[in-house]
Amino acid sequence: MALQSSGQIKLSEIATEFGGSAPHALSEYYGKGNAPASGEIQLAADFYGTSNFSASGGTVTTYGGYKVHTFTSSGTFTVVGSKSMDILVVAGGGGVKSLNNESPSGGGGAGGMRTTTTTVGAGSHTITVGGGGSSAKGGSSSAGSYLSCVGGGYGAQDGQLGGSGGSGGGSSIFGTGGSGTSGQGNKGGNADWGSCDQCSGGGGGKGAAGDNCPNSDGGVGATNNYRTGSNVYYAGGGGGKHRYDSCSNGTGGNGGGGNAGSGSNNGQAGTANTGGGGGGCTYGNGGNGGSGIVVIRYAV
Repeated sequence: MALQSSGQIKLSEIATEFGGSAPHALSEYYGKGNAPASGEIQLAADFYGTSNFSASGGTVTTYGGYKVHTFTSSGTFTVVGSKSMDILVVAGGGGVKSLNNESPSGGGGAGGMRTTTTTVGAGSHTITVGGGGSSAKGGSSSAGSYLSCVGGGYGAQDGQLGGSGGSGGGSSIFGTGGSGTSGQGNKGGNADWGSCDQCSGGGGGKGAAGDNCPNSDGGVGATNNYRTGSNVYYAGGGGGKHRYDSCSNGTGGNGGGGNAGSGSNNGQAGTANTGGGGGGCTYGNGGNGGSGIVVIRYAV
């Protein structure tokens, strides 16, 4: 915790913040706070509002009184001291299998999304950014300091049920969508053999479940402003595919979810670093899930 910005500062208070060996001497604190490397140290002028805290790792930006560390790939977050921090973690979105038949595939589920505010202590903290799933594979988990999320469930094909995950994948032709993880996302949409001559469910998103057939849209994601100070959508579900285009194919949920491919076109991939689920397809290639992200910010 930073030293006070007014009033009397005691040497013992400086020692509590910056460490040192008792009995303490001012010479121990050369180069600490705003103190010079040599010469005269003034307790108030050199230590008002200072802290022993520092952090490194990821892409570092600042805005409006915050410093932000953004991890778009795995890395290490190194902390000296401790500080209260806001943390956003989004896991990788679920993918959709490539098909060689006209069976419509469900949309991929969004990666799990969570936030927390906690005090992060000193040390080297491993940050894991989950990759998006491919070819009917769920997305990979992401983890930041003291917080982790589950990857999105895969979009089903050939009459299978959607995969479970952070948010669940949509089912194909019939059956129920995959389940989401409590606090991280929602279930995938259900398919229906009779509606629109076979159609699949949309992938679940952080903000809503995937739509059931015949709508088949991916569930909307959720907003967060930690990275830039402006709200950004993350964790949208992928759109589910209809066997024929007499009914509208599902669109991806706001938050990086991929649209289902029209006709025999490929499903759209989830957007990188949003955790969006991939879009469904028939005949073509299913969309891969979007990779996740970890954002850590703190007041400066």
